[in-house]
Amino acid sequence: MIYLTRRERFSSAHRMFRPGLSDDENMKIYGKCSNPNWHGHNYVLKVTVKGEMDHATGYFMNATRLKEIMKEKVVEKLDHRNMNLETDFMAGRVATTENLAIAIWNELKAPLSAEGATLHCVRVEETENNYVEYYG
Repeated sequence: MIYLTRRERFSSAHRMFRPGLSDDENMKIYGKCSNPNWHGHNYVLKVTVKGEMDHATGYFMNATRLKEIMKEKVVEKLDHRNMNLETDFMAGRVATTENLAIAIWNELKAPLSAEGATLHCVRVEETENNYVEYYG
């Protein structure tokens, strides 16, 4: 089994809040990340796929194709956008890094499978100190 990891970056604004709760209640749960005027991060996204190597080509997936899928399905929908308001796959979710990692997994799983790769891990680095890894 071979593992291939691709890194992409995007900048995105968000607000962590639960509709139906007051701003004060959301601040108690999410702290400054629930600022009603939003805030943003420079995210690092790492996606790891796995598969069996094709000895004729020397790899199981073309890394350029992995890059194209990540950009089309995820990065272009998040980069320089407000993920709460502009990103279809985050609609109805609290914009936590955990929910973002799960949503990205769901966006990538089928297109990567169609390329013969199995999604292994989605890692979303919100800051240099905080990241989430999701293994499906």
